Amino acid sequence: MKRNYKIYKNEGKLAKIRTMKLNGMFTVEMAYIAPFILMIFFLSIMGIFYYHDKALTAAAAHETAAIAGTKVREKDEVTETVVSTIFEERIRGKCIVFGNPSVNAKANKDQITVTADATKGRMKLSVAESSSITKPEEKIRSYRKLGLKRY
Repeated sequence: MKRNYKIYKNEGKLAKIRTMKLNGMFTVEMAYIAPFILMIFFLSIMGIFYYHDKALTAAAAHETAAIAGTKVREKDEVTETVVSTIFEERIRGKCIVFGNPSVNAKANKDQITVTADATKGRMKLSVAESSSITKPEEKIRSYRKLGLKRY
């Protein structure tokens, strides 16, 4: 790096201005470094979007499992289409990277499991949430039959 000074006449006063001559190395180094910096920035943004969609899908699956468990307790018929419509109501238009995840539901005697899967290019997302089917009315009735006041 060479430093040269030039003297200019500015409104009757002499001004000393330093001019620098840079070699081409700085430009070449930045041409190699700048793409890496941009790549790290955009990959971190994509990671944030991925975890946003994952948290949103997990919350919607958990909420769907809880609602389906309540519907089973109320003796309503819970089918795969009912569970998928409940899930789609919760997640419609909120995902950034993944479009609409596919939903599967399995109901056992004691619990309901909701599984959501989504794919976008190489990225995959899979979330499984379960909720137990509680029957508090039967428990309260059994306590009352026994004469217990606490339940």
